[in-house]
This record gives sequence, structure tokens and C-alpha cells, in this order.
Amino acid sequence: MRFVIVTGMSGSGKTQALKMLEDMGYFCVDNLPLELVGKFAELAESPAQEYSKVALGLDVRSLYKGKSSVEEFLQILELYPHEILFMECREDTLVRRFKASRRLHPLAKSGRIEDGIRKEREYLKKLKDCADYVVDTSEMLTRKLQEELSNLFATEASDGDMFITIMSFGYKYGIPSDADLVFDVRFLPNPFYVEELKHKTGNDSEVREYVCQTGEADEFLRRLTGLLDYLIPLYKAEGKRQLMICLGCTGGKHRSVTMANKLADYYDQQPLAACVLHRDITTA
Repeated sequence: MRFVIVTGMSGSGKTQALKMLEDMGYFCVDNLPLELVGKFAELAESPAQEYSKVALGLDVRSLYKGKSSVEEFLQILELYPHEILFMECREDTLVRRFKASRRLHPLAKSGRIEDGIRKEREYLKKLKDCADYVVDTSEMLTRKLQEELSNLFATEASDGDMFITIMSFGYKYGIPSDADLVFDVRFLPNPFYVEELKHKTGNDSEVREYVCQTGEADEFLRRLTGLLDYLIPLYKAEGKRQLMICLGCTGGKHRSVTMANKLADYYDQQPLAACVLHRDITTA
């Protein structure tokens, strides 16, 4: 089991880091009481749980209970194989972030933010010194943090990949609210007006042959996959982990289903995880 402790300065991006680890397949828990850390590690390590990757977020609120709390925490961790990720950040950047979010620093509830930051930095110094990885987010964009954590904690090639959902839909029932990219395939031949095809769907070979009869479907697919091959690495570089690609026709039964299936067939040959959904195929 890979057991990662995510800690560091308040406002440095620990919550964002945990979300990114969760996207990589880690079972994540944030801000457990210090007394429960050992119990959590034991539970996660149990063969019955089948956890291979676990991340635990801890901030100064859990650790600040007296001078010995950090030492006690480190003693607990000695009992379990672990890695510590310490999130660091410059004081001026932390002050700016706290002012922008209008949140109180946990150690400066009745004083200046700067005083709380300095007290926290001094208190966590021993924990930082013991850290396996220190990531400074002072000038770091989200995509750079994603790249950094992927390099450190993605244990398999697929951990850093994007998951693609391909959905067919009918415009008469509305565009899917969670769509990232929408493509209109109503320019293709419409089987709805052929009596023997009207009640079939794009999952039937006769409908697929009719939709693809002119060659425009294959040309559209060629251009679409070229566009997606260009876009997907750019989305991944920005930290996007899921992409919803929607193809629509009038009723969502014939043309959009056909093209969604063809696009899914394309991604079956690519090193990307993808699934296909037909939202309106059974709609009356």
C-alpha cells in the first residue's frame, strides 16, 4: 500500500492536492483528528480493505495541540510505511490568498495573518524537515501542480490519463448540461424518413450503412478525431481529467448514435479510457 501524508502551510494548496490524488485513484481522507491517524493507517493496511493507494490530509488544526503534537505524529507514522508531501508557499502569496478568500488563518483568529503564518511555519518546521517531497506553490499554476503530483504519485500510466465520455443525444430533448464539446451531425443522411429504418437505431447495421453511404460520415470522423487528438493533450496539460464529447442529431436515435459508436471504436484503439452513452436512444 502507498500511504501519502499531505500536509503543509494553510493556503498552500493541500485541498487541491488531495483532489488531484483522488483523481489518480487514491482513497483520500482530509483532516482526521490526530488520535485517529494510527487507526486509519491500520484499517487502510488491512487486507480486507484492498486499498493500494491512500492519502491523508493533515493541517495545523489537527497538529496544533501543544509542543509535542508534531513529535507524537511522527512517532505514530514510524509504525507504517509512508511518504510525506509538504506543501510550501511564500508569506506574501499566502497573505494575498487569505485576503482574497476572506478566510481566517487558523492561528491568527484574533491577530494579523502574517503573525499566524509565521507561527505556523515555525510550528511545522520539524514536519517539513522530515518530508519526502516539498512542493512550493508560490508561483505554481494548477496545471503545473497537476504535472508535479503526477510525476511523484501516479503509480501507473493510466493514473494521469483523461477519461472520455462520448454521448449521443437528440437536439429536440436539449443539449446535455455537462457537455464539454458538442458536435452537430444533422448534416448526415437521416434514416428517420426511411420507413424500414425509422424504428431502428444507430446500433443496427442497416442504419449505420445508410448514415455512412455518402462518405461524409467517414470524412467527418477523420476531421473530428484530428481535432480531438490536438485538443486532448492541451486539456490534460491544464489539469482536466474528464471530457464529455456529445454528438447530436434531431431525435438522438440514428445519426448521433452511429457517429458516437464510430468515435468510440476509434478510441478503442487509443491508450485512453473512454465509454459511450446514448442518452435519447429509448426516448419515445
